[in-house]
Amino acid sequence: MALTDFDAAPILVLGANGKTGRRVAERLRKQGLDVRACARSTQPRFDWNDRVTWRAALEGVKRVYVTYQPDLAKPGALDTVSAFFDMALTSGVQHIVLLSGRGEEEAQAAEQALQRSGASWTILRCSWFMQNFSESFLIDPVREGVLALPVGDIREPFVDAEDIADAAVAALTQPGHENRLYELTGPRAITFAEALECIAKASKRDLQLVPVPPDAFRAGLLEAGVSKPETDLMLYLFTTVLDGRNAQPADGVRTALHREARTFEDYAKRAASSGVWDA
Repeated sequence: MALTDFDAAPILVLGANGKTGRRVAERLRKQGLDVRACARSTQPRFDWNDRVTWRAALEGVKRVYVTYQPDLAKPGALDTVSAFFDMALTSGVQHIVLLSGRGEEEAQAAEQALQRSGASWTILRCSWFMQNFSESFLIDPVREGVLALPVGDIREPFVDAEDIADAAVAALTQPGHENRLYELTGPRAITFAEALECIAKASKRDLQLVPVPPDAFRAGLLEAGVSKPETDLMLYLFTTVLDGRNAQPADGVRTALHREARTFEDYAKRAASSGVWDA
C-alpha cells in the first residue's frame, strides 16, 4: 500500500538533544519513520531565538513534537511558541504534540495558544522529570553526595522521561490521541528526601538533602555563574511550582498508553546501573 503524503512526510522533533526529544527521535527511527531531529547544533539548525531557522526545519513536515527550551515559564515563551504554531500551520503541519509543564500558568497559556491555532494537537502536561537527577542540573550534586535545595516535605509525582517519550510517539503515530491533554506523572508522589533515598539505595552511596532558604539558593546559583534569568526560572520552579499544587498523581500514562507509569525505584535502578552517578 502506498504511503499517504501525511505518513511519508518527515516528523519534526525539536529539542533533539534533550531528555525527551532524543528519546522520541530514537523510538520513531526504530519504527522506520523519517525523522528530522533538530536543535541548535543540527542541520537543519533550529533555534527558538532565531526565527529564520524555523522554516527550513518545517519544510515538508506534517507532524511536530515541540519542546521549548529552557521552559515554557520563561518570559517571552508564549509569544515565541505562538509564532511557531502559526508558521507551522502555514507550512502545512497538521498535528502538533506539545510538551508542557504541570502547575505552570505560563505553560497552560501556551497550551491554550496551541488549542486555538487550528492544528490537531496533543498536549503532554508533565510533572518534574525523574531524569533531572541524572541528566540535568541535579546530576553533579548527586555525584558529590549533597543536594542543597529550597525544598521541604512537598511531594512530587516525578515522571519518567521514558513514559513521556512513549506517550509522544503514540500521539505522533497512532490515531485516537488527537485533541487530547494527558497529565503525565509517576504512580506516586514522593518528597525530594525520599527520592534521594531511592537513589542512595540503588547506587549504594550516601546522599544528603540540605534544605536551604530561597535567598541562599539564589545567591549560590549566581555565585556559581548561573545567569540571572536562569536563576529566576530555577527559583520559580522550586518555590512557586513546588508548592504542593502538583502532589496528586494523575492517570495520564495509563490513559495514553494503557499501562502503569514507571516508578521512581525502577528509574533509580536503571540510572545507577548505567554508572551515571559514579563519582
